[in-house]
Amino acid sequence: MSYQPAEEIVDVRAVEMTPLQRMRHSAAHVMAEAVVGLFPEAKLGIGPPIDNGFYYDFDLPRPLTPEDLDAIERGMAESIAADKPFECRPVSAEQARHLFRNQPYKLELIEQFADGPLTVYQHGDFVDLCRGPHVDGTGNLGAFKLTGISGAYWRGDERRPMLQRIYGTMWPSREELQEYLDRIEEAQRRDHRRLGQELDLFSISQRVGPGLVLWHPKGAVIRRVIEDFWRDVHERRRYDLVVTPHVGKADLWQTSGHLGYFRDNMFAPMEVEEQEYFLKPMNCPFHIEIFANRTRSYRDLPMRIGEMGMVYRYERSGVLHGLLRVRGFTVDDAHIFCRPDQIEGEILEVLHLTREILDAFGFSEYKTYLSTRPDKAVGPDALWEQATEALRTALVSTDTSFELDPGGGAFYGPKIDVKILDALGREWQCATIQFDFNNPERFGLSYIGDDNERHQPYMVHRAIFGSIERFFAVLVEHYGGAFPTWLAPVQAIVLPIADRHLEYAQVVGSNLAAAGVRVEVDSRSERLNAKIRDAQMQKVPYMLVTGDREAEAKAAAVRLRTGEDLGSMPLADIANMITADARAKAREPGPAR
Repeated sequence: MSYQPAEEIVDVRAVEMTPLQRMRHSAAHVMAEAVVGLFPEAKLGIGPPIDNGFYYDFDLPRPLTPEDLDAIERGMAESIAADKPFECRPVSAEQARHLFRNQPYKLELIEQFADGPLTVYQHGDFVDLCRGPHVDGTGNLGAFKLTGISGAYWRGDERRPMLQRIYGTMWPSREELQEYLDRIEEAQRRDHRRLGQELDLFSISQRVGPGLVLWHPKGAVIRRVIEDFWRDVHERRRYDLVVTPHVGKADLWQTSGHLGYFRDNMFAPMEVEEQEYFLKPMNCPFHIEIFANRTRSYRDLPMRIGEMGMVYRYERSGVLHGLLRVRGFTVDDAHIFCRPDQIEGEILEVLHLTREILDAFGFSEYKTYLSTRPDKAVGPDALWEQATEALRTALVSTDTSFELDPGGGAFYGPKIDVKILDALGREWQCATIQFDFNNPERFGLSYIGDDNERHQPYMVHRAIFGSIERFFAVLVEHYGGAFPTWLAPVQAIVLPIADRHLEYAQVVGSNLAAAGVRVEVDSRSERLNAKIRDAQMQKVPYMLVTGDREAEAKAAAVRLRTGEDLGSMPLADIANMITADARAKAREPGPAR
């Protein structure tokens, strides 16, 4: 059983829903009806529609089993076949308390919303406190499948009871349901946690601590390749790359505002010589201190400070998820300090850089969002308008289609967010470009202008990957572990047919390594077919078979992980082919078989 935080309930009054959301909301009620049929003493939590389905939380006398899900599905099918109408009726708080007198979680919701209108929905004998809306009757529901069980704290509070959450999905037709289930099955094959174990890329040890990643040799190779590429691109685009400490004094985080806004997500302080120090949750204050270390002239700007900086944030154990949600991670941070006349050019440069990097990793489709000033914000209106217009102009000039997110900016400035689409069409938050009107003022940043007066620089936060850990997880799932050659931890493996061919296989490996290929030699006394199968399971791009004929011809028989046989080739040609393939960067992702 996995554990998920329960969503907070904010209202029980009617809300707008699409027809599919209404169907899924009604399915949650039908599922609850079936659960109560199996467990009459069940205590009911909540049951909303969610992306691709629905769930309902229950307090039950025992843990659920997969067999229980089968029985619940049968109960749901019977209710749907009976076509029971959904009936809504208003109730007073007093009536609701009486109706749900044996349901403590419902009573808590009733007290929360006792001052407003309350409604209940009933189909057959099942009644639930609900804001609606629903379909007309259970017969209007589509094809469904219960997909899993997890734990969820009531109201998302780890101090409250742990409930059992049942997930389900529902679609208008069986064809659409099957398409969805096929996508889920493919997503499970691509799950970075499973592939990380199978391909020996990384692990998370409970002895070390939850959410703290151990990079194994192969995973570390991929990470190094990613970071080297990142550094090469940034140095070429004239970023100053720096290294900063993992901890900082409390006064630094007080000045930056992190202790005021972010303390709950920071690890507990440590005391050194009667001074409190915190593990850093972000890199920006350190980069600000580098900028402020000496007087800057307008001629020094723009100053682009970049770092692969390790940061630490306290995430509750219930939300940790592989590499996607961890407590220690590496942010590909950069902060740009510039003059007002340089804003648009800098944003344009970041957008070009983002495209260059994402294209190299095989992400050619993304969605872009421009987020504007929220209700609570720092900085004058004129500054917000200028910054927002600079972001908009850069997006338009690069022919970037984008959606407006009114009020979605950070309190310290507007931003651009880029969400990449992976091989399964899933969105992942990736690059972000954020103006900051807050920290330059908090830290008293300035530069000397051409008028010999002090001026406050504009500051832009930006990241391309977001974090190396999260981006790595997305890469694993995008490619199903079958990385393009430039990222593959082992680009070629030499497979001697018999033990007598091992000496020549070592020669082949040495020649390829000298040409810059990451190569291994399989020296096991196994049958060739077993070696080929294992290499394919490890998703090695090139398999080089060596036997008597290959040794005599100073060649190797080349097979691809796709199963394609390229035949015998001279060693020099093989090295050229592999290195050329690596230079080409991205490749189209295939199925994760």
